[in-house]
Amino acid sequence: MPGPKANVDAADDPDDGDDGVRIDMISGARMEGLTGMEKIRLILDGVREGNIVILEEGLSPDEESKLIEVTMTEISPDDFTGIEIETYPKAEAGDQGFLDKLMGRESTQKLTVIGPANRIETLHKDENLISTLVSRK
Repeated sequence: MPGPKANVDAADDPDDGDDGVRIDMISGARMEGLTGMEKIRLILDGVREGNIVILEEGLSPDEESKLIEVTMTEISPDDFTGIEIETYPKAEAGDQGFLDKLMGRESTQKLTVIGPANRIETLHKDENLISTLVSRK
């Protein structure tokens, strides 16, 4: 006679047949204490799992360049096809502090959307909207 079966929650079962799109929205506070490479790993690990990652505050230009560089080294035709990334400033340049303008520093207050290249079919951007059509696996 078989023993009792464990009560398995469907949300915990990765093979439950749900092929929806997962969106990870990462707050600025979560990213604040991380190094540049830790941010890149957090983003790429999520995207490699097929998730769309939305960053509340975006990356610095150097971090964004490094993200693209690391992504290019990890691309493989059978496993990981790369990323699509769109970013736009949350505030107008006029809202930057005087010292930032004087020093030529770009504000990192941005909204950034990053997703797997093989799942994002359309990525449209204008000054007020980022629109994405994401395919299921």
